[in-house]
Amino acid sequence: MRQIHKQSVSKTSLTLLGLMLITLAFFMGYFIGGRSVEIATVPDGEGRVVGKKVPVHLQEDVAFDQFWNVWNFAKESFYKQPVSDKDLYFGSMKGLLSGLNDPYSVFFDPEEANMFMSSLEGTFQGIGAEIGLKDDKLQIIAPLDNSPAQKAGLQPGDWIVSIDEFETMGMTIEEAVTKIRGEKGSTVELGISKNGLGSVIIVPVVRDDIVIDSVKWEIDENKIIHISVSTFNQDTNQLFNEAIQEALSSNVSGVILDLRSNPGGLLTSAIDMASAWIGYDAVVIERAKDKAKTFKGVKSSQLVDTKTVVLINGGSASGSEIVAGALQDYKLATLVGTQTFGKGSVQEYRRLKDGSAVKITTAEWYTPNGRSINEEGVSPDIEIAYSLEEFKDGKDPQKDTAVAIILGTYEEPEDKSEEITGESEEK
Repeated sequence: MRQIHKQSVSKTSLTLLGLMLITLAFFMGYFIGGRSVEIATVPDGEGRVVGKKVPVHLQEDVAFDQFWNVWNFAKESFYKQPVSDKDLYFGSMKGLLSGLNDPYSVFFDPEEANMFMSSLEGTFQGIGAEIGLKDDKLQIIAPLDNSPAQKAGLQPGDWIVSIDEFETMGMTIEEAVTKIRGEKGSTVELGISKNGLGSVIIVPVVRDDIVIDSVKWEIDENKIIHISVSTFNQDTNQLFNEAIQEALSSNVSGVILDLRSNPGGLLTSAIDMASAWIGYDAVVIERAKDKAKTFKGVKSSQLVDTKTVVLINGGSASGSEIVAGALQDYKLATLVGTQTFGKGSVQEYRRLKDGSAVKITTAEWYTPNGRSINEEGVSPDIEIAYSLEEFKDGKDPQKDTAVAIILGTYEEPEDKSEEITGESEEK
């Protein structure tokens, strides 16, 4: 019995010793792996990544040390040396948000964050076109008025197949924007497919300073004020209020609000605009998970009794859809044109300490009557197409229809479908 006891003790000791060696080897491997980044070459003028603690809630579910193993492998084995810790870090942040599978949830490095903010301020260098993802393809949402993109013939719905010979399949919106923007006078070549059909044509576009006056207006001979809004940015409220004051002082007979090819922008500007008709009632509803928040108007309804037509098309997105959808719900305007883009999601933008930023989709937009905007868009009351040939010929059937509605001369097209009599039905 004593001999058996010694053998069992010996086996137990060996087992414990083996476990200790395995554990020690694991921690030595992890320590060496964790330290290898720190002793690797760092480009001149660049710091190191610090703070490598593993989140407690992930330790049991995700082998987070694998992230650092891949990091070390990339940093030490990539054929071009030295490898930038900064580039790996920013790239990993972009990859993190790509896991959400949402084209509007993105990470901006400091340079990209500055570019994004400059576009909201209304001044930047590029081609002057809003782009987005639809049907998993990069598309032109809207070229800005009188921009290089518009002069080059780009239109809403054009699919961007390539940017300077780089294929766009799998490319994020922000990556595409970075490649498209550039110094004034330089040229970017876009591979364009019209409506996704036919061969790809190469469209060279010369970059320029893009200065956006977001609101323009004029009063025609019929005393109808035409208000064209190209985007919702920081100057929109002031310019739109100036247009309203001129409309009221001129005692206009109606308003044509042109939101065609308007890709959206600041929510506050869209709410301010809708308030001119809606007043202090609900403009849009934000829904996230089990929560809902209603955004109401912020000023009196100065145009509530003014006959209004809103022009929309496939390039009308986000803020444009909020305004158009709200006015349609309250029956305060007639919508003329084609189906809007369907970008009805809410993004929260947060600037980080190092100048980078993150934009994450947190909710979706609904009209006051509870209609979803995201992916569905807003349907016009009167659907009228606007062809490229008409545009080139200087014709605008959508605007002509809007004028006729305000003047009371619009006649609906006759229904040319054959009537089916009761007799024929029986047959």
